[in-house]
Amino acid sequence: MKAEKLTDKQTKSISPALKRIVIVDDHPLFRKGLQELIHSDGDFLVCAEASDAAEAMGVIRRENPDLAIVDLSLPGANGIELIKNVRAEFPKLPILVLSMHDESLYALRALRAGAEGYVMKHEAMANVIQAIREVFNGRPYLSPAMAAQVITKFAHRQAEGEADAVERLSDRELEILELIGKGNDVRQIAKVLHLSPKTGTSLI
Repeated sequence: MKAEKLTDKQTKSISPALKRIVIVDDHPLFRKGLQELIHSDGDFLVCAEASDAAEAMGVIRRENPDLAIVDLSLPGANGIELIKNVRAEFPKLPILVLSMHDESLYALRALRAGAEGYVMKHEAMANVIQAIREVFNGRPYLSPAMAAQVITKFAHRQAEGEADAVERLSDRELEILELIGKGNDVRQIAKVLHLSPKTGTSLI
């Protein structure tokens, strides 16, 4: 699917003061709903959309947006890889993750990769505008529950040298762990992650 861009007619009536946002998500209906929500606020503009990581890089290079909203589940390269690529090429571009994945597993990983905030999709309608504002104000955004979890974790940090088993996993290992949890066998996992079954077995 080709990346979408506003028409010239739409662009002419846009205030230059609006913050320009790119949405990267492989679900067109979700992108449309998110765009309508963002436009309803009046301070932000969705200037372009992309459905996968490769399109996203091209759109960001072309549009030079003020913010990228990225899903973690994308065809081909996943959202974590995309965040790292965007951060390497555009170190000052804020990135907000909007994902169905469990925040407790992925939020810190996304922030370490270079994102400034994390919102779960089922909370998007209530929290995404607040998250966008927080990120534009230079503050990282996590849900209150996740923020409390992070604070508690650091307050009760384990002895030095010890780490949570999930945190020690690589991005790909965590992706595989999640697929196992969903009941996928090795061959299915290998297909989803574009690996040979032999490679998938060795990673597991």
